[in-house]
Amino acid sequence: MLKIDVKELGIYFVNCYLIREEQSKSCCVIDPGGNANKVLAYLEENGLTLEAILLTHGHFDHVGAVKELYEKTLCKVYLHTDDLMLPESLSAGSLFYTHEYGEGDVLELAGLTIRVMHTPGHTEGSVCLLVDDVIFSGDTLFCHSCGRTDLPGGDPDAIMRSLGRLKALDGDWRVMPGHNRATTLAMEREYNPFMKKV
Repeated sequence: MLKIDVKELGIYFVNCYLIREEQSKSCCVIDPGGNANKVLAYLEENGLTLEAILLTHGHFDHVGAVKELYEKTLCKVYLHTDDLMLPESLSAGSLFYTHEYGEGDVLELAGLTIRVMHTPGHTEGSVCLLVDDVIFSGDTLFCHSCGRTDLPGGDPDAIMRSLGRLKALDGDWRVMPGHNRATTLAMEREYNPFMKKV
């Protein structure tokens, strides 16, 4: 059974998700934001080993703690390498990663099966991560909104195509976005003004 803990990290209140199979002593972190100490404290309090960091995209507010967490834990760090094209002003320097992933990849980590969906638009390398009945949507899909596309690497046509792919997924899903509150795919299909256009 999927266990999710969330912490809002950094000045932009990034949703950092700590996920694992309930009985596992390993976990993954999705988008560690800018506060490695809070993540490390969680690991210690729960007796967990960090197996991997999964990045939904390379913007600085989502990746700030990556290097420190890697240095302390030697975990894997996954990134879609299309985001290596981001200007360093948006990624807080060179992006650090140990493994690349992309469309259709399936990862077996922390007792979980994690499917990767490439969803460009907010950035060229944006991904959504599908685990059980949950979409970790990064800054692609928000509650009643979607990620901005006016920064370098953004593409309004691409994000609409990505939203269309999410909308077409079978059934309902819980949606855990990169900022603000959780929602469901059914709710977004009905009320999200961007998703209603696709």
